[in-house]
Amino acid sequence: MTRHLVSRCLPDSWLDWICALTTLTILGTAAPYPRPDQPCSGYLLRAGGAEVWVDAGPGSLSELLRHTSLAALDAVWLSHLHLDHIGDLLTAYYALAYGELPARAAPLPVYAPEALGSRLAGFFAQPDPSFVSDVIELRPLSDGHQVQLQDLRLISRAVEHGTEAYALRAEADGRSLVYSGDCAPCAAMDEIADGTDLLLCEANDPVPTEVHHTPEQAGRLARRTGAKHLVVTHVGPLLQPAEATAEAARAFGGPTSTAQIGSTLYF
Repeated sequence: MTRHLVSRCLPDSWLDWICALTTLTILGTAAPYPRPDQPCSGYLLRAGGAEVWVDAGPGSLSELLRHTSLAALDAVWLSHLHLDHIGDLLTAYYALAYGELPARAAPLPVYAPEALGSRLAGFFAQPDPSFVSDVIELRPLSDGHQVQLQDLRLISRAVEHGTEAYALRAEADGRSLVYSGDCAPCAAMDEIADGTDLLLCEANDPVPTEVHHTPEQAGRLARRTGAKHLVVTHVGPLLQPAEATAEAARAFGGPTSTAQIGSTLYF
């Protein structure tokens, strides 16, 4: 079966079987605010027998619940603390604390920059983040942080975004996915993306900045690192996704596609 297929092309019986493999479902791509039928950044990674919600931008929770439940997740992984990447963690807290069914057997691990706890406490007007501990377990990320979830390994690298931010490398069954989060081109991004099967890279800005990739820079990253497939996501409002993907493809010279809400990629 050809990899990098879109889930809409397959019947449900096949999808149930394939979801046991190494897949990434696109839940949201918008930057820096959600639009109709386009939530902000969010992805469901299924690999090595584990399920991870990668980034939780506004609107991505409702898309997540089309494919799985909060009870089924092994973890949440948040690249950085800008609202368009974490907003639905707040709504997930309400779901976990006040009635999402089926209920979890244990608090949901959330891997994120350490300041997430103080952000949650401030939003809910609480003296400290301990109030979430009955349903959410906060686990701070660091450069080089690794976590093993069943047969899935997650590796985080600090990248350049003007704030504490991490790129993600996920490895399982001899396959790899690298997600840039949001960042400018940097040595750490090149290192973590080296030889990856699937590179999911934002292309937020039309011109180079100190905080994001342009489409051309995303393509050059894929080319430098020997990525086998580039998926362009989180395209900013000054760009059109199709044009951004075409520009990235020209710079890469390899298989390139646009992240589409509801699609599932197999790698």
